[in-house]
Amino acid sequence: MTGKDGLPSNKKTGSGVDAFLRQVAAAPRRTPSNEGGRLLFAMDATASRQPTWDRAARLQGEMFEVARELGGLDIQLGFFRGFGEFKVSPWTADAGALLKLMTSVNCLAGETQISKIFKHARNETSKRKIDALVYVGDSFEEDVDEVGKIAGELGLLGLPAFMFHEGEDPLAGFAFQQFAKLSGGGYCRFDAASADALRELLRAVAVFAAGGRRALENLATNAGGEVKLLADQMKT
Repeated sequence: MTGKDGLPSNKKTGSGVDAFLRQVAAAPRRTPSNEGGRLLFAMDATASRQPTWDRAARLQGEMFEVARELGGLDIQLGFFRGFGEFKVSPWTADAGALLKLMTSVNCLAGETQISKIFKHARNETSKRKIDALVYVGDSFEEDVDEVGKIAGELGLLGLPAFMFHEGEDPLAGFAFQQFAKLSGGGYCRFDAASADALRELLRAVAVFAAGGRRALENLATNAGGEVKLLADQMKT
């Protein structure tokens, strides 16, 4: 979509961000406890993402830095690529270690394996509660009903999946929206023009996972922007 000056319009992006923030606000609340929050961060590392990999890695790295500032948030990094390769890191609050691991990953040609991510998340949260799942990818090549069933199981377990869609693949967009809805999470499409909005959305989910609404409102006082919009929507 373009404006009168022939440049890309951000009207669609803005409305998408607003909708995503409303979905985050409606997600199941974390039950306060003495344990810190846990966030599973998963990404597609197949060859189609190589052209934008460095930019995405930088933005995702900033999310880890936000987690470090918040404290009390353990993150597990997961990714798939190549011929059936799927790996996850140990759970850790060390943002530096996560960033080092993520920047060491190279993209390899292969098909999507979102079902493996969802199954892993289901198994992990059955052992100990995961507060949010973030997924970043650009395509979908699996059975939508089969993966949707697992997404629904995540919803029953109170684990919202926040699906970040890079690019404009219509099939991926449809599938990601279904998975977000079934799990009680949210969906947002992004591209090079919406990097700033993506950064704020990643921050918002990190805050949500770490401490729920109260932590988000405290951060919003200083951060403003999209984080403040989210906090305002969550007020009762």
